Amino acid sequence: MKRSRSSEENTKMAPKQKQQEIPITIAMSSEILFKKEESSSSMSPGPAFSFVKALKAVNARLTNLRPESQELFQVKLICDKSTDLSDQFITTHDLKDIITSMTVSEEHLIEKLQENKTILYLSAPPGTRVPEVMKGGVAAAVMLTPENTMEVPETPLRVVFDGDAVIFSDESELVYQKKQLKGFLDNEREKVNEPLPKGPFKDFLEALGRLQKKFKEKEKFKEKDCPIRTYLVTSRNAGNAGYRALNTLKTWGLEIDEAYFLNGSPKGPLLKLIGPHIFFDDQMRHVQTVMNEGVVACHVKY
Repeated sequence: MKRSRSSEENTKMAPKQKQQEIPITIAMSSEILFKKEESSSSMSPGPAFSFVKALKAVNARLTNLRPESQELFQVKLICDKSTDLSDQFITTHDLKDIITSMTVSEEHLIEKLQENKTILYLSAPPGTRVPEVMKGGVAAAVMLTPENTMEVPETPLRVVFDGDAVIFSDESELVYQKKQLKGFLDNEREKVNEPLPKGPFKDFLEALGRLQKKFKEKEKFKEKDCPIRTYLVTSRNAGNAGYRALNTLKTWGLEIDEAYFLNGSPKGPLLKLIGPHIFFDDQMRHVQTVMNEGVVACHVKY
């Protein structure tokens, strides 16, 4: 008599279901995409404009390479009650295929971000809701405007992350605050092989990595042609502290294109050379030095 397989056996033999693809949703305040001129009704691009244009360029490349892909960037523009100016700006700059306007009250902001499976929220200053948004499980930061914003090429999309309290948790940062540099270095030496806990921007880095993989998996696609590049720029040194950071990423199965360990040196000069579309850091002193070089920087209020 033929024996039927148990439900457990059937489960083991069943093919793994492919994870359903969903858009990578980024929500942002309309004030950082465009600025209304006080003396007229015209609008000028804000600090997030180059970032959004770079996101659109990635979408175009990915759609051309993998027409079936549903995992594309989409931007939800959070507006006030009047969306006329937003719609006008979106139309004028040909951004209809990546941006949709979204009106939401302050009291329902976090709920709406979660409902839209938002992976990143960018606020205009002062960004009072940013800490609450992060507690709600969404990476968030306040985007600031340099006095003289440097011009950056549209491609590749270049995203720079600080380490502690951004990609990683603030565990080591708290040790530094309590025990100063020596205590921090002792802690990293003792825990050099222990992965750091995840920080608020780990999921965003992971999403960027998934898109990079889609490009790099294509036959004959050269890595240098990938339209996304990620960077880790941290005040950690290249010794135990740096090793622990890289080992954490490896443990998570994540890659970073370039990693720089500055041992406390200013980040501005290096960021000027990289020319990123966006930079995330939890320390305002680093944000300020980077902005002095014309780089668009975001303060992570972790």
